Amino acid sequence: MQHDSTDSQSLKEAFAIFNEFSSQLSESYRQLEIRVLELNEELQAARDERILELTEKERLANRLSLLLEVLPGGVIVLDGEGIIRENNPAAEALLGQPLLGISWSDVIRRAFAPRCDDGHEVSLADGRRVNISTCPLGAEPGQILLITDVTEMRLLQDRLAQQQRLASMGETAASLAHQIRTPLSCAILYASNLKRSHMDDSQRQQVAGKIFSRLRHLEQLVDNMLVYARSGKSGEEFFTADVLLADLQQLLEAQLQPSHIRYAWKDETAGQRLYGNRQMILSGLINLAVNAIQAMGQDGELQALAVVDESGRLELRISDNGPGIAQEAQDRLFDPFYTTRKDGTGLGLAVVQAIARAHKGEVKLVSKPGEGSAFSLHLPIFQSPRQFESSSVAPIQAGQINTQQIA
Repeated sequence: MQHDSTDSQSLKEAFAIFNEFSSQLSESYRQLEIRVLELNEELQAARDERILELTEKERLANRLSLLLEVLPGGVIVLDGEGIIRENNPAAEALLGQPLLGISWSDVIRRAFAPRCDDGHEVSLADGRRVNISTCPLGAEPGQILLITDVTEMRLLQDRLAQQQRLASMGETAASLAHQIRTPLSCAILYASNLKRSHMDDSQRQQVAGKIFSRLRHLEQLVDNMLVYARSGKSGEEFFTADVLLADLQQLLEAQLQPSHIRYAWKDETAGQRLYGNRQMILSGLINLAVNAIQAMGQDGELQALAVVDESGRLELRISDNGPGIAQEAQDRLFDPFYTTRKDGTGLGLAVVQAIARAHKGEVKLVSKPGEGSAFSLHLPIFQSPRQFESSSVAPIQAGQINTQQIA
């Protein structure tokens, strides 16, 4: 009986343990079910969020695709090897088909025909001009090209410049007539003195010299006005800065000799070429240099420097250590017939500005009273088709320094 009682007790304990484990298992299973439900809800939420993100990205992609379709400018995406991976219809309209999968260098050879006067733009084979800007893809290798057709805009700008020039010439016609009348009246007055019988040869020579001086002044006025009017577009050629600076030195000798001014020139352009009217640009530099010589007087220092500026243009700088220019005068220096000198024509700097603009450049001035002045012509460098294709510019190297004092 005692043995049966022991078995019964063991059985009860076993059932108790079984019931306890069963209860724990049921609780664990219930907790597992709850966790599964939570994970399913989290998974569904993540799936919904992902679907929402994909939908938004697809919507954005469709918008970007539509935007590329309607953009008037050509858009091209290049990979790290320079192969076109994407483009819009405007790019095909500008550069022709096909484009996808083609090397950009092949497209350049096929569709582009750079001209001497392109400047910061480039001409296509059909004569249109385009502007090309680039942007890196970020973390990915490659870049995005934006090609804008500027043909019509340039034509409108040229027409506007021509109209402005004609309007400006109309405004200055009266001033020119007044400028011509004064030396002409003086020349006529001096010439009338030659009729006097009591004048000896020395007096006649003196009067003739005054007449010649007034006539030369008239000639300078007319020459400057002609340059201002025609903008220097004829007689274009290739040339380098060192040729300009050497010619400038030769032409300035007569001006430098009586003033004992020290003159130095330096070319740091590494043979970069310009394309334009060399004589017109040279005459502009002469105007700047003569102004500097007249401002310095005696024993000054005149420097001519040719460099490539930060924007990739060729800079021709004429600087002096003269008295400098007051700010109120700087604001009007390039106005036709404005001058601060008693014997000045007021056309020299206006001519320089017209020459610069005719060559798609500009004139800049840096001057402070008592610290001298520096006038700079900034002109576009000629870019050959091979340079355009490789999009590389030769490095700037130090050039020859030429210094002399003409006593």
